[in-house]
Amino acid sequence: MNEVVVIGLGQLGRVFAGGLLRAGRTVVPVNRGDDMAAVAQRHPAPELVLIAVAEADLHAILAALPDAWKPRAALIQNELLPRDWEAHGYADPTVISVWFEKKKGTDAKPLIASPAAGPGAALLCQALAAIDLPCREVSPGGALLFELVRKNVYILTTNIAGLKTGGTVSQLWAQHETFARQVANEVMDIQDALTGVVHDRNALIAGMLEAFDGDPDHGCTGRSAPARLARALQHADAFGLGVPALRSLAG
Repeated sequence: MNEVVVIGLGQLGRVFAGGLLRAGRTVVPVNRGDDMAAVAQRHPAPELVLIAVAEADLHAILAALPDAWKPRAALIQNELLPRDWEAHGYADPTVISVWFEKKKGTDAKPLIASPAAGPGAALLCQALAAIDLPCREVSPGGALLFELVRKNVYILTTNIAGLKTGGTVSQLWAQHETFARQVANEVMDIQDALTGVVHDRNALIAGMLEAFDGDPDHGCTGRSAPARLARALQHADAFGLGVPALRSLAG
């Protein structure tokens, strides 16, 4: 029971693996192309199965995860919502909203404390604390949902608005607040539709600004920004949402 399986040893997966090792766990890696069923036969009862693959690969992994591992699943992806794991029959996975950045050749840089919920939340917080990354436990359900939506609002607003403005998150708010609020409100329209919950928009904006303050020089856009805009528009179309500010960026 001191084993933790880590599926995906990219930038984030390696950070968690290092923390878990420092926390006294044996890490069992699963790399792309490995036979998960064969690994599960050799390691049938790990303490946790951390799924650290990219967003685009998550659903395939959730569908293929060996049955013995499913109750131990832990998720770390961006743009994550309960509908993602519920679609595959997962009832109560461990989930962490990651608020640190890890790029190749640099140490992990935290913005704010990463909230974690579920059966393995304490272990993930212990692992991150072991490598000096802040983490806090939150309750499953509404508290976790708010944190997931908060992260989505941050990522989608900065990435999508940044397609027009460029610059840093502090510049986005200081120089383009009206436009950033338009984008954020349309992102929140989509999040409300995806979750079936009307969220507290003032609280979400305050949560986004807290993260801005945590790393004011964080760049707004990255390679994923066009794909995030495309996904947002697909969701908007599915729910019949106008989202004019987002559509104006699609060209």
